[in-house]
Amino acid sequence: MIELRTPREIEEMRPAGAFVAQVLTEIRETTRVGTNLLEIDALAHQRIRERGAESCYIDYHPSFGASPFGKVICTSVNDAVLHGLPHDYALQDGDLLTIDFAVAVEGWVSDSALSFVVGGAKGERGAKDERLITTSEEALAAGIAAAQPGGKIGDISAAIAEVGHGAGYRINTDFGGHGVGRTMHGDPHVPNNGRKGRGFPLRPGLVIAIEPWFLETTDEIYTDPDGWTLRSADGSRGAHSEHTIAITENGPLVLTDRG
Repeated sequence: MIELRTPREIEEMRPAGAFVAQVLTEIRETTRVGTNLLEIDALAHQRIRERGAESCYIDYHPSFGASPFGKVICTSVNDAVLHGLPHDYALQDGDLLTIDFAVAVEGWVSDSALSFVVGGAKGERGAKDERLITTSEEALAAGIAAAQPGGKIGDISAAIAEVGHGAGYRINTDFGGHGVGRTMHGDPHVPNNGRKGRGFPLRPGLVIAIEPWFLETTDEIYTDPDGWTLRSADGSRGAHSEHTIAITENGPLVLTDRG
């Protein structure tokens, strides 16, 4: 069921969005070469406890997951692009890291993700990574700009695909954006490829996560033996950018804006 939120409810969702943005920014600023993925998860868990928030991940067990996730943040490295399960791994110089974080604050959920190169981009490999990350960010911006009242979900999907395809990337549509509210994942589905003018109407009060993710040279993925982490079929790298937005009378409102 797709629920539309009142202006008051959207205001009540702002603290969750601000908290998610704050934690992602802190993690990006404090992650260094040698930082362990389990340290990142511990920091996120500490911030959740301090805020009195509730993790959307730790007990999450959908049909595609091998078991409850058990951690509070997704950490996807290099050829991993989605659902990266934190494990005992110290980040190396040049690793491409994606962090994806969703929590509930006072009953309202926000969800956001970003990608960056640990230690900074260097050489040809770094240039390719930065192009991939920038493309995902530009696709997210295009999808948000297309999220106008009176439009359709397909307008968002088409805008994302135009940027991704324009950069030469193929697009997997197994996973994409989704409705957000009292739970992390709801209707409608927001694919990263589609046709303008198709799909569910974009009405004021609709709250969704828009999340383009691209792989460098393939659109095929497989699940890691940990039962969660999704990796590229050919070992190429991935990047993922995501914001939770609300459709308002005046256009899209980014609830997870990092300023």
